[in-house]
Amino acid sequence: MALVKQKVAVVTASDSGIGRSCALMLAEAGYTLGITWRSDEEGAHETARLVESRGQQAQVRQLDLSDPQAGGQQLAQLIASLGRIDVLVNNAGVMTKADFLELSFEDWRKVFNVDVDGAFVCGQIAARHMVDQGNGGRIINITSVHEHTPLPDAAAYTAAKHALGGLTKSMALSLLPHQILVNAVAPGAIATPMNNLRNEDARSTRMPEIPIGRPGDTREVASLVAWLCSEWATYTTGQSFIVDGGFMLANPQFKGYHHG
Repeated sequence: MALVKQKVAVVTASDSGIGRSCALMLAEAGYTLGITWRSDEEGAHETARLVESRGQQAQVRQLDLSDPQAGGQQLAQLIASLGRIDVLVNNAGVMTKADFLELSFEDWRKVFNVDVDGAFVCGQIAARHMVDQGNGGRIINITSVHEHTPLPDAAAYTAAKHALGGLTKSMALSLLPHQILVNAVAPGAIATPMNNLRNEDARSTRMPEIPIGRPGDTREVASLVAWLCSEWATYTTGQSFIVDGGFMLANPQFKGYHHG
């Protein structure tokens, strides 16, 4: 009987926050990890060390999706080095805040380059490898609650996350014949470095505008990603899973929103 090759997962932007927690939970589930970073190389190597402390191998590579095709080449090199890919978590993303009337086309394109074009390029490269391998696979796109509801003064981010939600559905249908399942995970306010918070702050920080009253722990998102990569998520594709402490039920950002 042929030996089953070690399963491999690549998590983009896994140098901190949600990406790091996804990498660690997938390591605990038995995956070898490909870890990517754009500007925090030290953080990426710390993630790799934490993966290795869980008994799994890790490789680290810079991946900058501000030029999506160049970033795609970096991903292709990482997959070649790892030998295969079974899971891709498209976690890299950027955002810019500006009123719609003030938003420059340059800033609009910067967000779409990474959040949509980058996810498309990386998803296509990973999926082609999965098709060639013939064992199926999983692709998880990290969107946002703003895949479903607007973020005030963030037209580019809102539009990009909506686009990534639509891409997820199209990928899911296209890749079904190849047993590749594609889903989105849509986090609300999470205790990440981007929000100047750490996981330890998730239960001690008050966010009264969110029904659950606090930000999320990155592991509360990563555990869902890990489940979507598990043997019992085989009947689930093309869905968007919201993890937001009830934010969508209240959408507090538009309370008291009025014409200036």
